[in-house]
Amino acid sequence: MTPLKLGMVGGGKGAFIGAVHRIAARLDGQWQLVAGALSSDPQRAAASAQELGLDRSYADFRQMAQAEAARDDGIDAVAIVTPNHMHADPAIAFLEAGIHVICDKPLSATAEDAARIKAAAEASSAHFILTHNYTGYPMIRQAREMVQAGELGKLRLVQVEYAQDWLTEPADADNKQADWRTDPARSGAGAIGDIGTHAFNLAHFVTGEVPSHLAADLSSMVPGRQVDDNAHILLRYGNGVRGMLWASQVAVGNENGLRLRVYGDKGGLEWSQEHPNHLYFSRFGEPTQVLTRGSAATSETACAATRIPPGHPEGYLEGFATIYKDAAALIRKDQDRQDLLPELSDGLLGMAFISAALKSSDSDGVWQPVSIQ
Repeated sequence: MTPLKLGMVGGGKGAFIGAVHRIAARLDGQWQLVAGALSSDPQRAAASAQELGLDRSYADFRQMAQAEAARDDGIDAVAIVTPNHMHADPAIAFLEAGIHVICDKPLSATAEDAARIKAAAEASSAHFILTHNYTGYPMIRQAREMVQAGELGKLRLVQVEYAQDWLTEPADADNKQADWRTDPARSGAGAIGDIGTHAFNLAHFVTGEVPSHLAADLSSMVPGRQVDDNAHILLRYGNGVRGMLWASQVAVGNENGLRLRVYGDKGGLEWSQEHPNHLYFSRFGEPTQVLTRGSAATSETACAATRIPPGHPEGYLEGFATIYKDAAALIRKDQDRQDLLPELSDGLLGMAFISAALKSSDSDGVWQPVSIQ
């Protein structure tokens, strides 16, 4: 099968997430990176493209969108891996050019930019895909199917947390990742935008539930920091379901502690990103079962996201790769993966979560509606 052609905006020298996307995209042989506008600095963009062996290097993403749309061998999709405040303009340029967009999360830094992306996506024939990579983990897809099948019974509780410690001290200006993430003009929000949206999306993906209201207490623990670095949030879903979300980047001793627990009146599930190949399932009154990735007990959907035999660790990069594999299937029209792929609606819901959390915290924890604009 001939690989689809991928372009990239951002992700040049010194960028972390761009390299992750490039590795993930080529993991299953579905994509080949052929073009890029890898930096807003033309010299840096050219040097980055040369380092990657790209012949088609552009100094500007608008030029790239126009040129690639005009080529017979133009790109099939573009990956946007810039900081949050630079998502909207490239996404809109490529959507208007009829080129599929695969964008890093969150959707944007502001509600205004999110609305602009929404308008462009609705007017375009191209797909818009958001890389909430944790939805690509096999055991997360297993958990989703078990909830949908009613194996937990009527849902009652959703507990999700994402704890890190890498921003425990003031950000070093030389640390590119920390620098833009703690700048409200570029990030739009702190921990809730960076990792809180991952936790929020994971709970939604597995349960299918969307909270109607939330109450948030956001904190900036590091003196002088202008964005939140810790968040405690209560979630009120429909049908009596209640939830809690904790997101922190100042929890010393935590590296990448994304954890989800879902409880119904018949059973419960528990999963941890740092041990992603195991899913714990408990039926009331019975011993807890440990379901493992790739075993005979896992579903067809979960197995489809599995690449190597059971017992061999599989995780972060493969989760991203599953998103790219499903995106390729959607674009080729080989298989409809729209129900599993994070898309525009997930991005808009994430922005609604951020907005409601900020409003609630600013009003001393008053409950706020979670509404998509």
